[in-house]
Amino acid sequence: MNKTLEQLFNFLYPIFRKWGLGYSFASYLSLVLNIIILIVLTYTIYMFFRFLFVTAMAVIALKTKTKFDDLIISNKTVIYIAQLIPFTLIYKSVPIILERYDYWEDIFGKLVGVYIVLLVLWIIRTLLNTTQEYLKHIPRYSDKPIDSFMQVIMIVLWMFGISVIISKLFGISQKEMLTILGAISAIIILIFRDTILGFVASVQVAINDMVRIGDWITMDRYGADGDVIEINLATVKVRNFDNTTTTIPTYSLSSDSFHNWRGMLKSDGRRIKRHILIKASTIRFLEDKELEELQKIELIRPYIETRKAEIDRYNGANGVDKSLAINGRNMTNLGLFRKYINQYLHQHPGLNKNMVMLCRQLQLTAQGVPLEVYAFSTDKRFENYEYIMADIFDHVIASVKYFHLEVYEMPSESNFLDYEVPVRKTKGTL
Repeated sequence: MNKTLEQLFNFLYPIFRKWGLGYSFASYLSLVLNIIILIVLTYTIYMFFRFLFVTAMAVIALKTKTKFDDLIISNKTVIYIAQLIPFTLIYKSVPIILERYDYWEDIFGKLVGVYIVLLVLWIIRTLLNTTQEYLKHIPRYSDKPIDSFMQVIMIVLWMFGISVIISKLFGISQKEMLTILGAISAIIILIFRDTILGFVASVQVAINDMVRIGDWITMDRYGADGDVIEINLATVKVRNFDNTTTTIPTYSLSSDSFHNWRGMLKSDGRRIKRHILIKASTIRFLEDKELEELQKIELIRPYIETRKAEIDRYNGANGVDKSLAINGRNMTNLGLFRKYINQYLHQHPGLNKNMVMLCRQLQLTAQGVPLEVYAFSTDKRFENYEYIMADIFDHVIASVKYFHLEVYEMPSESNFLDYEVPVRKTKGTL
């Protein structure tokens, strides 16, 4: 190739000298014409290979089902490769054209060499972007932190490319460059601290499957509560449910605590765990008349009949004095209410009957007795889940009064304003 270029660019100068032109004039004239020839030749080669590569890739893309070749076209990889061929020609031609101009040969040779290095890095970058986008369309890779790995590869390549550029510009060998980089490694580590931590965290996230793109995570420290939309080397982007975006340092995923709700979304139900407070003063034993009234409630009628017969047999067999309700065995309004809630939960269509489902009594508090519903909704979507939970507690709160119970409610200002303080009369008061 070099001999061909020498023949191409060295034939003008001897011809001009034969024509009787002076040394300097013949040299400058041949230089100008050679530059024009190189520009025309370079542009022609570029347009030819650009047309060839783009056409070939378009034909391949039409005949194949994979999206990889389509992404290569959209990322303009073939266009950059088409640029590499003519610039390689320029790089080879500069020493021949500027043979008599050592100063300019050195400058232009270095500039063209730097541009070729940058062009190669850009081609590799477009290929990595193509691979990244292609992997995101594959289900088993779509939720992996691919961005982080691609960024690490590009950082390594850019560091290598910069070292090559520096060595070309200043005439430093690669061995000397490595020695210099080793000497300033502490500064490099300080500069790229977050990047290094992010890379380590990305590897841990991928290996331990801690977070995937699309996961719902909650991280109180950063105010994040939403879906992960991007994982890269430096940050994790979370789209919150209020449509704001929170950016979290990637290394925080391995150093700080966070909630990942993926397990819940993949399970058979979403947990409902909420309680109401019953006034302790309203809890009491039920009388026979009250039990007869409560038997009208269809969900617990069989239970009351069975339980009442069992209690009556026990009390009769043991000669229990029922003049006091506390004697013997009895049913309480709170216990019967718990049974009613359990029955109601089992017939509710929005709950998973194969998972835990109960109504339990918690530790007594100063505000009353907590009665907690613990169950799992079959629909895990936010709107439907909230609707199911609200529907259950609407019914529970409305049912309290039928069991002669009351829900605790903090006294409001109007309660005190409506209360009249009795005036005590004393002797001598008019």
